[in-house]
Amino acid sequence: MADSNWLMQFPAMERADLVGLRKSLDSTYREFTRNYGDMIESFFDPLLYFLVWFEKFLLFAPWPIILAILIGLTYAASRSWKLSLGVFAAFFLIGYFGMWGDTMRTLAIITVATLLSIGLGVPIGIAMARSDRVQTLVTPILDIMQTMPAFVYLIPVVMLLGIGKVPGILAVLVYAIPPVIRLTNLGIRMVDKDVLEAAIAFGATQRQRLLEIQLPLALPTIMAGINQTIMMALAMVVIASMIGVKGLGQPVLKAITNQYFTMGLLNGLAIVVIAIVFDRVSQAYARRSQKHLKGMYGA
Repeated sequence: MADSNWLMQFPAMERADLVGLRKSLDSTYREFTRNYGDMIESFFDPLLYFLVWFEKFLLFAPWPIILAILIGLTYAASRSWKLSLGVFAAFFLIGYFGMWGDTMRTLAIITVATLLSIGLGVPIGIAMARSDRVQTLVTPILDIMQTMPAFVYLIPVVMLLGIGKVPGILAVLVYAIPPVIRLTNLGIRMVDKDVLEAAIAFGATQRQRLLEIQLPLALPTIMAGINQTIMMALAMVVIASMIGVKGLGQPVLKAITNQYFTMGLLNGLAIVVIAIVFDRVSQAYARRSQKHLKGMYGA
């Protein structure tokens, strides 16, 4: 009977050894935090200053100016007055229901997180497209980033940097950056080989091929990645509010805690509206880019 126990009970590390391993890893990370936390925090000071400045601009600038900027950017990207009018109506209703301030805070952190994702993700995607070795190295990291529960990101970030805007930005960045990396890599790899061979025949350098052929032709795919990054960043808003990130996520969290149905519904719908606006504008820009490229390359 005793011989069959090993079939019924999975072999596992002794509990004392497991506890010792956990304590060792925790103490190592705490020691790292004590030694390098201040230095790492100071490294992100420029990001914090920019985020604070941008948030104050959105909050304290007259609301008609902010609406005019949003409508102008929408029209510049889409060339559609219908979409521009829809953006005006959406943000006007958000403000009318008393959520203008929280919406501007959310817009600030989403904009900064998206810009960081593009600035870091596109070069990484280009490196993956150029080198199979880099792709082999980066792909498992992206798999981990996309499958790891979002709450897990908060633990090391909060231990290292505390609570506030910068930890929130980093948590959103880690959660949202994989799509733009993957689709930049995919878009560049999907560029027609015949077009590249023609460019080489005409003496184009590697830099010229990248900037004048590969990136323009891959732009619709890259825009799809940016679109998904924005959606994932917005999905992270409520979770980021748990570590002190102000915006639409905090009222939702408060509504969950205190069972305020209407508060949660309105702020949740505001997040949905922002997501729809970003989605429609980015898709419209991608379609315009695709039409422009068809005219240039006859593709």
